[in-house]
Amino acid sequence: MPQFTASCSHIGLCVADLERARRFYREALGFAEEAVFAVENTINDLLGIPDNVVMTSQMMRHGNLVIELIHFSSPATISGGLRAMNQLGLTHLSFVVDDVDSAAAHLEACGGAVLRDTRTVFAFPDADPTILIFCTDPDGTRIELYRPSSSLAAG
Repeated sequence: MPQFTASCSHIGLCVADLERARRFYREALGFAEEAVFAVENTINDLLGIPDNVVMTSQMMRHGNLVIELIHFSSPATISGGLRAMNQLGLTHLSFVVDDVDSAAAHLEACGGAVLRDTRTVFAFPDADPTILIFCTDPDGTRIELYRPSSSLAAG
């Protein structure tokens, strides 16, 4: 057991286009914009970037979940494509929704992508199924939309 207390502060996501990311997380998932910070060559060592760091940090809140959208004007962002789920590190953000298919269509209309082959239904005897699908935000961060069986939600 650690000798300190810890609670989640936020999750950081590097984005290629800050306005597009703000709009997506606001319109697609209901996040609200909070503090925004402009950073220029003051935390290079902290970020592991040797020089010429120009970035904007936008905090976004959805209930108790806070994400930090981080946009680098310099150096340029590096695209890595869709991460494999067995790659070490953050794999996805997950959101409980009432209707997986409607939520996925809404996410897509807001600029995300639906990974249609990932739609999965877990059937349970004498209960409605659990349904999930993976989507991505405009920068490829994987987002799970999840509707648990009422038998799981009650337990």
